Amino acid sequence: MMRRNPRIFLDTSVIIAAVLSPSGGARQVFFLGEAGILDLIVGANVLRETDEVVRRKVPGSLPLLVQLLFAGRVETSSKPTKKQIKTAQECVLYKPDAHVLAEAIAARPDWFITHDKEHFLNQRSDIKLLFEIGTPGDLILAIKEVYRPS
Repeated sequence: MMRRNPRIFLDTSVIIAAVLSPSGGARQVFFLGEAGILDLIVGANVLRETDEVVRRKVPGSLPLLVQLLFAGRVETSSKPTKKQIKTAQECVLYKPDAHVLAEAIAARPDWFITHDKEHFLNQRSDIKLLFEIGTPGDLILAIKEVYRPS
């Protein structure tokens, strides 16, 4: 039986980190997507926010952003439903991040990875959803556990 690839929803902070750091965990996640080990997903809102941040802060990195998204085989999730938005708003009070979480819920990932400590990582025990929330490093450690030889 063939095991399905883990579905990973990327937050804006992770994509930006991958653009800025060639050796960090975020970039490693994109390499795993490129290798076909992970299925990487973003929401339309995440893509728009990422584009705005890169254009404003590191416009020379736009080609790298496009390359990472293409090579990592990143797909875009469907638009969240009103129910999914309501669920996200019950978990995260900060409206922009609640919308990102709603996009993640709509994507039905195994993991939502982020660097946002304030709204996600420090609150993850309060957020009860059907996927893990963590950093790229948390995800990589979990993958190593699954693929560790017995």
